[in-house]
Amino acid sequence: MVLPDTMNAPLALLISGLLLSPLAAAEKPVIAVYDLEDSISEGGQASSSLLGLSFDTSRPLTHFDLVQSLEKAAADDNLKAVVLEVDQAGMGLAQLQELRRLLLAIRAAEKDVWLYTESLSPRTALLGSAANHFVLMPEGDVNLTGYYAESLYFKGLLDKLGIEVDVVHIGDFKSAGETFYREGPSEPAAKQSAQLYDAFYQQLLTLVSEGRKIEKAALEAFINSGFRTPEQAREAGLLDDLQYRTDFIATVREQYGEDALFDRGYELPDLDGPEMDSMLDVFSLMFSSGKSKRFRTDYIAVVTLDSDITDASIAPVRTEVLKAARNDKCRGMVLRVNSPGGSALASEVLWEATDEFTATKKPWVVSMGGVAASGGYYIAAGAPLIFAEEGTITGSIGVVGMKFALGGAMEMLGITSHEFKRGEHADIMNTNRPFSEAERTLVTDSMLDIYGTFKKRITDGRGDRLKGDLESLAGGRVYSGTHALEIGLVDKIGGLQDAIAHVAREAGLENAQAHLLPEPADPFAGLFSSPSSDDEDDEFIRATTAKPAAHLRQFLLLNPAYQALDHGKQASLRQLADRLEAFQDNRILLLAPELQAP
Repeated sequence: MVLPDTMNAPLALLISGLLLSPLAAAEKPVIAVYDLEDSISEGGQASSSLLGLSFDTSRPLTHFDLVQSLEKAAADDNLKAVVLEVDQAGMGLAQLQELRRLLLAIRAAEKDVWLYTESLSPRTALLGSAANHFVLMPEGDVNLTGYYAESLYFKGLLDKLGIEVDVVHIGDFKSAGETFYREGPSEPAAKQSAQLYDAFYQQLLTLVSEGRKIEKAALEAFINSGFRTPEQAREAGLLDDLQYRTDFIATVREQYGEDALFDRGYELPDLDGPEMDSMLDVFSLMFSSGKSKRFRTDYIAVVTLDSDITDASIAPVRTEVLKAARNDKCRGMVLRVNSPGGSALASEVLWEATDEFTATKKPWVVSMGGVAASGGYYIAAGAPLIFAEEGTITGSIGVVGMKFALGGAMEMLGITSHEFKRGEHADIMNTNRPFSEAERTLVTDSMLDIYGTFKKRITDGRGDRLKGDLESLAGGRVYSGTHALEIGLVDKIGGLQDAIAHVAREAGLENAQAHLLPEPADPFAGLFSSPSSDDEDDEFIRATTAKPAAHLRQFLLLNPAYQALDHGKQASLRQLADRLEAFQDNRILLLAPELQAP
């Protein structure tokens, strides 16, 4: 997030005591300061919980915020440099690639880019390759050892719980369900994972070697040598200097003089939110929550889908798409998709909303984030133009169906049941047992129908831009953004900034205002937000309350082995419970395999 008032004292010296009037600021050189320590959200929707109630009214810094700020920095004649502190920033590869391009644009505008870090990692190396002052702490970590990822397989855990998983998938590469019924990847799944990480690794080598002007072979040799020292990293040309933070601050001050204005909120929205000093403030927020801004001037709507696709997650996104279609002030739309997919039905519902927007003849495009696969690609396919980053994960055109047979778990818990059935296939989704052969055939036929619709959405949307037969590109295969461009699944390599600029040109807007929708919200305000829609024809969409996989969650939380796992593995196990719930609520999903860009 942007530097808070309670930041560590040394770095605070860089920006303290500099609150000047707008007139004074205009007369002084400006240095924009960014502290990218936390996760960079796409949609800015902070989660709220009554169980963990706090009066935190700050909202997350979004990728949209950063893109808008850095774009303005490149064009600001009074701005002389940007300074970034980057250590454990939670940014995906696609976000890093766009931010890197924006930093290079600032460099091209003859401004300086300073980057300070305590750790040289693939993330910081990518951003640092765009800086002309890349500085590492003298005793910092050098963890530039390449990319590593692992997928967890839960068959053994589910066996212990007495849960049998019956999976039907359309497409040999549609491996989303493998984590539930296998102890390791199938050959097609292992092959596509290897291809993706080959692509990510080559992107790292290419971008860092180009930015630092070192040979790619020398960079790979450095990576493969294991842990190195900061001095060795500097000698290899990966860094410009080694300094402690206080010395770094002194160097920047000396470069631009004591009169320079160090702006820690440069062209960023107010992330702190309203003050909550009394119950009157709370009541004021309660009664104002949920009221959307009325945009008085022409604008571009940037509508974000940043989650698995469910009835609940697509409801606010669909509402914003339809509002944008009907609002005369909205001149165009960028749909930012960062989703591995989910419910087939919900994907179709959101696709229908984008089709409504297409009918208005207003320009619109899709901008893909870190992943826009399966249901995420289903929704994107109807766009006139699709932007993706080189490191975007996309494709996964296929369908997976699954049933969790809980008979064994019920037996372990001492639960028995007695069944009544009227209708030959009334119990087809009975969770006491797996599918019969006849039921598996019926489910497969139903999935083939959905798969046919999926492919039709793509052929109707992409047309002759597809390079080759769609079936040879589908089957659940996943692609990097670079590969997707080659085969016609996407149109351009570019980020959110490029997508907004394209729509603005198509709409004939010179200085387009872009608004992120749904509007970013803090966790406290989220407690009082209303799920209802302003549009009568949206009333059939209801935000459903998930039915928790209570037995699995209890087993995990009380198991000492779970507590000993790192945060990444704990997150994977929690996602297992979420996916179990998803398949309880939806018999067929458009879901990508668990592949994450580094």
